[in-house]
Amino acid sequence: MKYLHNERGWIKPLLSICILVVAVYTGLKFGMPYYRYSAFKSEATDIALTAGATGDLNRVRKDIYASAQSYNIPIKQDDITVERDGNNIHVQTSWSVQVDIFGVYQRTLDFNVDIEA
Repeated sequence: MKYLHNERGWIKPLLSICILVVAVYTGLKFGMPYYRYSAFKSEATDIALTAGATGDLNRVRKDIYASAQSYNIPIKQDDITVERDGNNIHVQTSWSVQVDIFGVYQRTLDFNVDIEA
């Protein structure tokens, strides 16, 4: 109980901890959609590169959709465009995520994946 009645007080450490918690929470709320985007784009690129030999575009779409579902990305299978251009496979999709910070600040983040593999 000595630390509650010292000369410096307890307000500043408590306020500092609260600010730190809010900063970490905000960082996670904004960072997770960007992490999911980056990981999904990398995995979709790998899927498109390995599918170049087989050429089954429906299988590529299904695999990319399964990858999107594993990262909780809000897209439908019809939102994924897969086309063949010679030896290359072109994959395109996009989605938006609403980020809400304590009901005070809302922001819509738009993501676009456009892969040529």
